[in-house]
Amino acid sequence: MRVLIVEDEHGIAQSIRKGLLQEKYIVDVAYDGMTGYDLASDNGYDVIILDLMLPKMDGASVCKKLRNDSIHTPILILTAKGSLHDKVEGLDIGADDYLTKPFAFEELLARIRALSRRPQQVEKNILIVDDLLLSTTTYEVKRGNSIVHLSSREYSLLEYLMRNHDQVISKNQIIEHVWNYDSDILPNTIEVYIKNLRKKIDMPFPTLSPLIQTVRGFGYKIS
Repeated sequence: MRVLIVEDEHGIAQSIRKGLLQEKYIVDVAYDGMTGYDLASDNGYDVIILDLMLPKMDGASVCKKLRNDSIHTPILILTAKGSLHDKVEGLDIGADDYLTKPFAFEELLARIRALSRRPQQVEKNILIVDDLLLSTTTYEVKRGNSIVHLSSREYSLLEYLMRNHDQVISKNQIIEHVWNYDSDILPNTIEVYIKNLRKKIDMPFPTLSPLIQTVRGFGYKIS
């Protein structure tokens, strides 16, 4: 297994490197964010251990740039910043796990093993159907090179359709998954939202194939 350590404290980086080498890992080390980003972009790592407080480029920026580049290598943030806000922020920018300093090396090893067992497809925060892209971390929606602006409900509906692309989804399924269980939603409301999505996803792109389809008598699908 190949691991990249991005850590500016040389003592910590070398200590982790030494421990991982003893466990038969292949290990590279970067002491600043820019070098870490370059290595992570150009080499196939199984896990990246990433500090947040880094020179040249901070860890949060490294993580965001990698995810924006569609690099979905599991990222373990290793940092002294241990507040709940810091942890939530780290996971929201695309990291997969979070470990605060000081830490036990045995726990670090266990977390690396757990991350390496996850299928890569599960780690993706980008949903893609044809030329339509939806980010579940930045909430950005793009068709081709054009940004599509959606309301929060439209976004939730589109995300549900894209997670189930090529499958026919009934109005009742949409109500159950996109609205709260106690919401008083009529089936006609779904038709309105589907129409609004078409106006933003399909109609502005007349030269492209429409993605949102009605399957009469059954529901809708995106494919």
